[in-house]
Amino acid sequence: MIENKNYKTNYKIEDPDIVKTDLLEPIPYAYKSKRSIDITIKQPEYTSVCPMTGLPDNGCITIKYSPDETIVELKSLKYYLLQFRNVGMFYEHVVNKILDDLVDVLKPLRMEITGEFTPRGGVSSIATAAYKK
Repeated sequence: MIENKNYKTNYKIEDPDIVKTDLLEPIPYAYKSKRSIDITIKQPEYTSVCPMTGLPDNGCITIKYSPDETIVELKSLKYYLLQFRNVGMFYEHVVNKILDDLVDVLKPLRMEITGEFTPRGGVSSIATAAYKK
């Protein structure tokens, strides 16, 4: 846990190391030999916290990928993403961590993670990270 020492608050900011990939459940993609597929998954209620202030960060995480051997079981993905709830991470780091974790588990042909974050202080941010086998 990272204590928020810059501001007097009653809560702790969790370290990104608490996010574990063992919650993600890959399942076989049964149509691999017949055709390719593009999959888009949206999580419009993503939350984490600013690592500097502890204030909530909200946004929509969009996962686009073309599977090779496996696809992700959606409930496991939901629980994986819920782990970020009290984690202090910058937006750019969030999309890269999610990409790294999903690529490690699923080994897709290609994958793109986009985070479209709710504006704070009049500034909005969209960050995208991509992988290609």
